[in-house]
Parts: sequence; structure tokens; C-alpha cells
Amino acid sequence: MDYHRLNTVDLKIFTEIVGLNNIFYSEEILHEYSRDETEDLKFLPELVVKPSNTEQISEIMKYCNQNIIPVTPCGARTGLSGGSLPIKSGLVLSLEKLNSIIEIDERNLQATVEPGVINEEFQNAVKEKGLFYPPDPASKGSCMLGGNIAENAGGPKALKYGVTKDYVLNLQVVLPSGEIIWTGANVLKNATGYNLTQLIVGSEGTLGIVTKIVFRLIPLPKKDITLLVPFNCSEKACNAVSAVFRAGITPSALEFIERDAILWTIKYTDIKLEIDDSIMAHLLIEVDGDNLEKLYEDCELIENVLKKFECGDILLANSSSEKENLWKLRRSISEAVKSNSIYKEEDTVVPRAELAKLLKGTKEIGKKYGFNSVCYGHAGDGNLHINIIKEKMSDFNWKNILSKGIREIFKLTKSLGGTISGEHGIGYVQKEYIDIVFTKKEIELQKGIKKLFDPKNILNPEKIFK
Repeated sequence: MDYHRLNTVDLKIFTEIVGLNNIFYSEEILHEYSRDETEDLKFLPELVVKPSNTEQISEIMKYCNQNIIPVTPCGARTGLSGGSLPIKSGLVLSLEKLNSIIEIDERNLQATVEPGVINEEFQNAVKEKGLFYPPDPASKGSCMLGGNIAENAGGPKALKYGVTKDYVLNLQVVLPSGEIIWTGANVLKNATGYNLTQLIVGSEGTLGIVTKIVFRLIPLPKKDITLLVPFNCSEKACNAVSAVFRAGITPSALEFIERDAILWTIKYTDIKLEIDDSIMAHLLIEVDGDNLEKLYEDCELIENVLKKFECGDILLANSSSEKENLWKLRRSISEAVKSNSIYKEEDTVVPRAELAKLLKGTKEIGKKYGFNSVCYGHAGDGNLHINIIKEKMSDFNWKNILSKGIREIFKLTKSLGGTISGEHGIGYVQKEYIDIVFTKKEIELQKGIKKLFDPKNILNPEKIFK
């Protein structure tokens, strides 16, 4: 596809649409929007535009569609799969100014928001009204809800409460043509035609640009208890996960953290935590509800289950500050790993009972190809983040050999009944592996959907598929 290069006429048109103060082409700004949190990749756009409303986005898309200008939508750029990288240069369309919580409907337990709202700000706003929006990615303090929609974001609470898609009722979307649609209705049940809402969620900004979101909400749990459980064997920690569920307990969160991940994070943060030399992994477990006595009973049952897997002394967070520190530790792991070494993060997911096999197989593949890995993730739903560490690996092997090891990890994941992304998406960096999980026909069908929505391939090109 030959895309149009921007010129002074295009600049004039975009300026007329959004105003001079919302057009950016300085080298500093272009470099800022050339990257997200994906490794060290960088692709310079020609222009950054910050519209203020749906109508402006519609006008921009009409013009770009007519003139074959590639458009890369973005929010906070916290993604880990290269979903907001402007691979084909062109125009970056930032949604950061669409940042209003339009309505919190307490009667119907719903909220209408714009895509530029920060996840945590939205959580806090509904919490003030005794309501709960559970999806809580590690970057919740900076990531935007539009990006969460694009990647179908999860987080620790997904275990009990589900991921982003489970809370989306309706979406206002600007199509690549510039047309504006609503994908559904503001109701809990909808069997009217194809489910366009769920098609847009997780489509990584390739089918349309979300400009308004209607979420369902649930009552806020009043109590919670947090436990940190050490193990001298990582595989035993993984095997313990499914045993907790078989005992009839569904925690609100159940996280796995390997030794190096927690040690690096302690060093990276100001959190003080003593880790015995024999400890190889931890499980971070939270239970929540309205009855504190029942939660303590659940914790006692969990402890009895975990003892069968030779866990160490369980740390129960006795105060809100202790809880906050433990969760700060968990949410800081990605940044801690990044600060420690050049790395690649793979977002695998398997049925939770297969987690130990995935971890063991990953370590064996690492030995075969000469790399170490630091693993952590949402163990309760089988979602393991595998951080491959460059360390002493040569630049040649890192660029040319490592992909073979990653392919083996993904093949192992598939063989265990899993897939190659649980919550980070495919984006730019994982698309070469998509053939592992989809047949030619399945890929053909998905490419057909993309072509139907975006026949000129201007919206977030070079993502998901080659």
C-alpha cells in the first residue's frame, strides 16, 4: 500500500478541524509519540493531532480515508505489544483530550465515559458512589480506558470479575470512513443482530476509533484480605493454584511472582521485604466480599490447601498500608524488570492447571537457546508474563535466534490448550506468531473483517496480521 505523505495542504485541513493548538510536528513531540512501552521500538509519525470530540475525529478520518493517510490512534501509550506504534508514519491521533466521565448512572449501575479517562480515576469516581469497575491492569494509574478497550485489558481482578469486555455494554465508534455508529444498546441483554460491541473490544484500534463507552458496574465489595505466600519451588506454587479453586474458593486475585521478579522489584522500589534464600516464588492472594468472618474462613481453607504444596510462613497484611505495599510491589514488576535489563515480554495464557508445565517448559527452552527468563503473572487465570532477559546474549542471537525460542514457547502454550496473548494483544511484535494459534481459514476470516471495516487499510496498519 502506497500511503500519502503529508504536505502543507493537509496541515491546513487538520488545523481547520482541530485548531492550531492541537497540531504538533516538532521533533520532540514526534519522538514522544513514536513509542509505547514495547521494548525499545520507535517509529516516527509525521504529525500528532489531538482532537477534542467525536465530530472532529470523524472529519479527520473522512479526510484521511479520501487521501490514503495512515492513522494510528493512541491513548497513554502504555501498551506492551506495539499496538500504538505508527509503523507507517502518517498521523498519530491522540485521544487524551476526550477525558470526561460523562455520567455515572447509579440507578442502572452504568457509566458513560470518554476513552481518554484514566482507569484508576474512573475506578475512584465510581467507588465514591459505592460502585465497582473491576478491570485493573498494572498500569491503571496511567493507562486510559480506550486503550483498555482496544486490548481487552485484564489485571489481577479478572480472576473473579472478568476482563474489560465483560463490562462494556455499548460503544460509540468512528469508522475509518468517518461514519459514526453505536455498536449496541445500554442494556444487559442484547440478542439483536451481530455483536459489534464485542467485535470492537480487543480489535486493537484496527476497525474503528472508540469515542464513547458505556460500562456496566457492580456493587463495591466492602472487605478484603491480602496474603503473600512463599514457596521453595516455583512449580509447586503453580500447582497450588488450581488446588485452591478445586477446594471451592474463588479469590479476587491470585498472582504468581518468581524470585528474581520480586527481588528486582524490592530493589527498584522503596518496599522492605525479607526473602529467605530458599524461596523461589510467591503467590499473592486476595479474597474479597462483604462478610469479614467468611473471608477469614476462606483464608484458613486456602492455608490448608497451600500447606499440601509445602508453602512457607504466610504473611497476612494487617493494615491498609501493608496491602498497598504488596500490591505496589506486584504492579511495579514490569518497570523493575525494564530497569534491570533489555528484555522481551511474552503474554502467554493456559488453563490454570497447566501453568506448572508452561513454566517448566519455558525454562527448558531458555536453556536450549541461551536465555534466562523472569516470570510472573495472573496465575489464577493461567496468564503468565514471560520476561526474556538479554543479559549476556549476543546482539546477533538476540535479533536472529531468540525468535525461534519464542516460537517454541508459543507452540508449547498452544499444545497446553492456551494462546499467545491473554491481555496485551498481538499488535506489531506478536503478529509473526499468529499462525501458531490460527488456521489459514481463521486468519482469512479475520482479515476479511478488517477489509470490510477498513478497505483502504488506513487505520492502525501493520497490526495483528502481516
